Amino acid sequence: MESSAWAAWSVALPLAAAAVAIGGWRAGRVAAYLTAIIAPVLAFGTLRAVQEAGPLRHPLGGWGAPLGIELHVDGLSALMLAATAVVGAATTLYAGAYFNRTTGRWFWLVWLLLWTSLNGVFVSDDVFNLYVMLELLGLSAVALVALAATRDATVAAMRYFLVSMAGSLLFLLGIALLYARYGTLSLTLLGLVAEPDAASLLALSVMTLGMMAKTAIFPLHAWLPPAHASAPTPASAVLSGLVVKASFYVLLRLWLQVFGVSGGGFEAALLVLGALGAGAVLWGSVLALRQRTIKLLIAYSTVAQLGYLFILFPLIAVAGPWAETAWQGGVYQVVSHACAKASMFLAAGSMVKAVGADRLPALAGIGHRLPISFTAFGIGGLSLVGMPPSGGFIAKWLLLSAALGSGNWIWALVLVLGSLLAAGYVFLVLRHAFEWSPEATRPTHPVPRRMEAAALLLALVALGLGFVAAPPLDLLGPLPGAP
Repeated sequence: MESSAWAAWSVALPLAAAAVAIGGWRAGRVAAYLTAIIAPVLAFGTLRAVQEAGPLRHPLGGWGAPLGIELHVDGLSALMLAATAVVGAATTLYAGAYFNRTTGRWFWLVWLLLWTSLNGVFVSDDVFNLYVMLELLGLSAVALVALAATRDATVAAMRYFLVSMAGSLLFLLGIALLYARYGTLSLTLLGLVAEPDAASLLALSVMTLGMMAKTAIFPLHAWLPPAHASAPTPASAVLSGLVVKASFYVLLRLWLQVFGVSGGGFEAALLVLGALGAGAVLWGSVLALRQRTIKLLIAYSTVAQLGYLFILFPLIAVAGPWAETAWQGGVYQVVSHACAKASMFLAAGSMVKAVGADRLPALAGIGHRLPISFTAFGIGGLSLVGMPPSGGFIAKWLLLSAALGSGNWIWALVLVLGSLLAAGYVFLVLRHAFEWSPEATRPTHPVPRRMEAAALLLALVALGLGFVAAPPLDLLGPLPGAP
């Protein structure tokens, strides 16, 4: 296979599987399992190709920019493809035991379409193609929430749909402004010609607002916890672990690749984004501590953990090597959080299935009855806290080093407080899992081992990212847009 074709196959594989899934439950399950086996091979093959040959470009149909659609894979997109493949494979394994022909009739089709759109976002080098993939992603995500078929899920899905559509319309408005100003939709070409004039800044502003709504950054986060908590467990895992990262990925491309904000001139805007991130870290953590159901607690922790990603923005504005350190830490937080958070949702789903309730007191003693799920939740939670030797520790250490090294003490304080608060809500669940109560003596419902294995697999990956950080960080390369 030509190295440039890796990007096309990453989209074609789940799309072909989705077409097969139209044939029904059994066909969809077989297609999803095959995708779960092949996708990691493609993703890590792409990683290897980028390591050996540098960024890859693939013009669809032989027509590249500016006339055609071009796919592009660099270190950032290769890492996102790999994270999606790993989380996607584990989620597919879990979903095969979680759903049956009745409860999961449409799951495989929607899930494979969502997988297609995620990969499409990560390899697109065309802003309109990004819009199309984001639309497909949003519709698929809303459908996954609605699959729970409860009143709460339906209401949450409708709110998600409205927010997603509003974000997409803002993004489309920005695309129109950029095309009217520069006559091209290619991210690469826009990065060469874009200037900080009024039309461009307006486009950047409305596109940023749209992606912030989709990412659910504070204070635009209210739709996320109900949607992620009420969705079926496999959907919750991919929504919190992957879907909200797609819009953040688009923000990185816009701010760094197109406008090169790390080169200076955008300091005030970057400080605003950092302040919103700090608000998310603190407010999301406080709300997570106040929850009394496990899935809502994990969902609010997603709001908090997304805040760390936005603290990246003011840190990349500093001069010197600390900007690149922050860049590496922010991207590694995306990858490690994807695995850890998906693991926690899958483990929580197994525990809820066992006891038949998601209230924290109902989980009393579950650590003794479901030790594998308990271990997976604990390892994933410790990665969120930033405990060594996990991937979360590497990510937060890099961000903290950048903040302290550049003299930005306020961001360092937020990072430390956020980790302490994260420890509070993680250990809140662990305490309930070990304590004794009358409910702890009730019999549990059987939980298939592959459901527990899927959660443990992702937890071990989140832990293992702390041991293999050097190659992924080297793959990222220099900070885009740096002078």
